[in-house]
Amino acid sequence: MASLATHLSAFLFLFPVGLRRLLCSYSLYLKNPSSYRSKPWYFSEPRWKNLDLYALLVALPIASFSESFLFLTFSGPPTYRFAFSQQSAAVFLFWALLVLVILKEYVDGAAISEGYVFVVAGVAFLVEYSVIGKGVGGLGAPVYELLGRLSLVCAGSCVYLGVRPSAFFAEFLLSSGLLFKGTWALQAGLNLGTDVFALKGCHKSGVSTGRWDLDVKCALEEDGLRGVALMNLLFIVHAIGVVVVGFGLFGLLSCNRNLRFGDASGPLLAQLESESMLMRPAPEFDLE
Repeated sequence: MASLATHLSAFLFLFPVGLRRLLCSYSLYLKNPSSYRSKPWYFSEPRWKNLDLYALLVALPIASFSESFLFLTFSGPPTYRFAFSQQSAAVFLFWALLVLVILKEYVDGAAISEGYVFVVAGVAFLVEYSVIGKGVGGLGAPVYELLGRLSLVCAGSCVYLGVRPSAFFAEFLLSSGLLFKGTWALQAGLNLGTDVFALKGCHKSGVSTGRWDLDVKCALEEDGLRGVALMNLLFIVHAIGVVVVGFGLFGLLSCNRNLRFGDASGPLLAQLESESMLMRPAPEFDLE
């Protein structure tokens, strides 16, 4: 429910985070599958390599403030106005989640369990699902509904990882879901927020805040049905692309150890190796 710039920003944050989680989780799983445990965030050393985390810490409050500003200044229908406030709260919740992750990593890791962080992440995705597409009708409604389903996948994966952090398939769903959300957000921005990629027979409605076009209407019913069918087809294409990237990356890391995250150094690898040493049985000696 925003401009192309907003959707592009979502892509630039979600896609790298999802791709990085795939890279890190694959690397740790291939290192030692029996002792694999998912992490709320895969930190690396030196700290400047966590630039994506620090960028999110700065960008999310700005995004939340922007939504709050729209709520206060928007003079359109109340449905749209309150949607801005709900989205602001959802974005702020994700920022609070990142703060919790940093507190666990750098302040007091023993006081905050990883399971608790995953459950909070699941709640954040559920809140996001409840506000995605609020007040949007026309062609935008099914597009944001698909985006909401991806949030449900991420929420379910987080809750399951909170119970079973060793569930590699749940980590795959979470990472792929973030990757998918990024690409689909960009696709939604292109088709709903631009005239160049607008679907045939459909146009942006008159309800607008200047930079934010809130709705897309189709002149004829058959244009709307064709538009929905095309978006569903694009969704399937995106899903296939994400699966291909996921399996392709796993195969690439399986064949080339030099590309794996943390194989040379890093806190995750050190922790994994220490756990592996603790789990390794002591050697047996035969006395003659």
